[in-house]
Amino acid sequence: MTDPNTPSLSDDLLPEGLEDALPARASAISHALRSILDAMDGHGYDRVRPPLVEFEKSLAGRMDGVQTRRMVRFTDPVSLRTLALRSDMTVQVGRIAATVLGDAPRPLRLCYAGEVASIRADQLNPSRQRLQTGAELVGSDTSAAASEVLVVAIEALEAAGVSGISVDFTLPDLVDVLAQEALPLSETATEAVRRELDTKDAAGLAAVEGGEAYLPLLYAAGSFEEAIERLAAIDAKGALASRIAGLRDIAMKVSDRARLTLDPSERHGFEYQTWFGFTLYAEGARGALGRGGTYSIKGSDEAATGFSLYVEPVLQALGGGNAAQRNTLFLPTGHDAAAAAAHRADGWRTIAALTEADDPTILGCTHRLDGDAATSL
Repeated sequence: MTDPNTPSLSDDLLPEGLEDALPARASAISHALRSILDAMDGHGYDRVRPPLVEFEKSLAGRMDGVQTRRMVRFTDPVSLRTLALRSDMTVQVGRIAATVLGDAPRPLRLCYAGEVASIRADQLNPSRQRLQTGAELVGSDTSAAASEVLVVAIEALEAAGVSGISVDFTLPDLVDVLAQEALPLSETATEAVRRELDTKDAAGLAAVEGGEAYLPLLYAAGSFEEAIERLAAIDAKGALASRIAGLRDIAMKVSDRARLTLDPSERHGFEYQTWFGFTLYAEGARGALGRGGTYSIKGSDEAATGFSLYVEPVLQALGGGNAAQRNTLFLPTGHDAAAAAAHRADGWRTIAALTEADDPTILGCTHRLDGDAATSL
């Protein structure tokens, strides 16, 4: 008779959107993450480690556009307040900068890495748990700050081994700026224009009161040099002059490191960014590797610029996320422990036999320790 307490196969199924990372993939993740963090550290970004869980109100209160309905929420048995699993670490870094590091010298450079979770997946990404890493530069709202952040993002990807990087620029507050005076719109029309630009619907945009004036924005997209000229031609009244100048300055700093494009009305993934945003792509990855841009931290009203990368698409760009086989040294029973330690100090990975029957090939070893020497299998 089957023991009713024995787990069945159905008991071991993971929830939709969650998965295990097995040894080869976990090793690849660790290697990529270590390389990315080292690159950010090399530029002076200090790592912080926010908690996995916070009060819902805190996670929702530091940035505009944060959607609490996407968070996994539950009641804290101690305070009886609503807790939430973080769905984005950027908001936590903003809280840290505004509170416990509020008196730290500016500009403040922080980086981070950790798991984030959503209560449900979106259409573009079926995963409900992701490994997020990134950097934030707090206390400066200049093209120099934005340029530095973008350079760090590109170098972090290069350090992980990513090649064929491309950057797509956007102006998240574009419609809001133009609707004020240059191309005036009512509040209702402004929202309608945003919606039609999001869907790239020329007919729908022309049908909105005042929307026809925004049609040229649909065509001010493509290769950066061409698109920025088309955008400048639209900006006859100069409302976007400072933003266009900023984009040109940033592009000049990274044009030799990545392929650059511009889609000035793109808003997907830029819920809290202000005048500048960018999306990172690379050869081999199906979707975006990450996003970044400028934003304001609520409470302190400080300007900041940052970026977030997600390790799964980074692994796609690296060819699927399987770590290359490492030189692994088989240690037979009765081996010289000092010799084994010396090989580990030189960077070898060792696997020790527990019995005489252990097979080094089955265990994935590439070499065998004979005396104090490594012999190829």
